[in-house]
Order: sequence, then structure tokens, then C-alpha cells
Amino acid sequence: MEASDFAIAVLETSALPQGVLSDVMRLFQQNYRDANTAYLEKNLGKLRHLALATARDGAVAGFALGESRVIDLPQLPGTNVRLAGLCCVGMDYRRHGLFGKLEAAALAANALPPKDRFLSCGRTAHPASFRNFFANPAAVPHPGRQPSEWQKAVGTAIAAAYGSTGFDAETFVVKGSGVPIGWPVIEIEATADEWEMFKPVDRANGDSLLGIAWQPTPPEGWLA
Repeated sequence: MEASDFAIAVLETSALPQGVLSDVMRLFQQNYRDANTAYLEKNLGKLRHLALATARDGAVAGFALGESRVIDLPQLPGTNVRLAGLCCVGMDYRRHGLFGKLEAAALAANALPPKDRFLSCGRTAHPASFRNFFANPAAVPHPGRQPSEWQKAVGTAIAAAYGSTGFDAETFVVKGSGVPIGWPVIEIEATADEWEMFKPVDRANGDSLLGIAWQPTPPEGWLA
């Protein structure tokens, strides 16, 4: 089974049919032990689009939240920004490329003006979901490198775009609500450096780590 074997539909999170909402909740609870459904409901109101994957037999296989916006960032007015959100794939449908296809569909749902680059963003609670940022040498945060003042300012603006409060610009940790999002049902493989970046992330508090990365290349002076 390949990603092409699934039908992908993109819906507005402000008007999800009750049946879709029930399927999304079920998948979330399947992906997390002690899943905090209040967290999911809150995030449904923050990002505009939900991409939904359906298998050939009609079963809902996965979903992803996301939204693309034009945001005036510090020193970078009118920046195209892609805000990736929560993504869950059913146990029977993993390792088929659905994660990337769902996020791409949610982020492409509204067209942005053509630009030379865009800023890709995401919040994660463990290193396994942060792997794409680890692979990008210009991503922030990054092992062995402290964020610059410009990077901190941009990170603060992105946290605000997500509606996240309690952002720590030194560590890029987004403080949670005091209760865990849930405990992912996944085997996490990560290096010591990758785990080191997550030391300040208190998953029991619902914390996450914000990652930002420019595509295809960062603006001049970003890594100065």
C-alpha cells in the first residue's frame, strides 16, 4: 500500500462534520496514551485546515492540521509561513508516506503569493517528530548553536501565530497548559544531541519544542 492508495480531502476546521470530528478524535486517542482531547479541540480552532486520508475500504487512515499565511516577521515583512500542526496516522496505515502527504495537503490548501523562500514551522514534543528540523543545518533551534537575537524575535512571532503562550525564546520551548498532550504510541529513536535539545521540554506539563526552518535557503544574515 502506497500513499497514492488513499484519498485526501481538505476541510475547514471551523466547519467539520460531526462524523469527521469523531474520526479525528478516535485517531488522536489511538496515537496517544491518556490523550488530552481538550488539547486537540483547542488546536482545531487555531489552524485553518484539516487534511483527512481515507483508505479504499472507506476507513479514515489519518489526519493533519496546518495553515499557510503571509506574516510580517521581524525584518521580514510579508513572509510566506507554513504552520504545520498535529498529525496522526492510524496504526494499520503507518509507513506508507501518509504523514508527509497529509501535512503537504493541509499547508497547500490556500495559495500564497509567489516568493523566493518560505518559513516552515512546527511544534513537537519528542525528537522523532523533529527529525526534519535536525536535518536542516539552518533550522532553529539546532544542536550546539544558541539562537541569535533575530532568530529569537522570529520564533516569538511564530509562537504568537500559533496562539502559543509562554514561549521561551532561549530554548524555543512552548510551555503547556499544565497537563500532558498524551504519551505517543511510537518507538522514539534519537541521538544524544537530539535528546539534549528536548531536556527543557516537560511533556507532563504539555510542553513542546518550536522548530523553524527556511526553504530553500535562509535570508542573508540569518546564520551570522
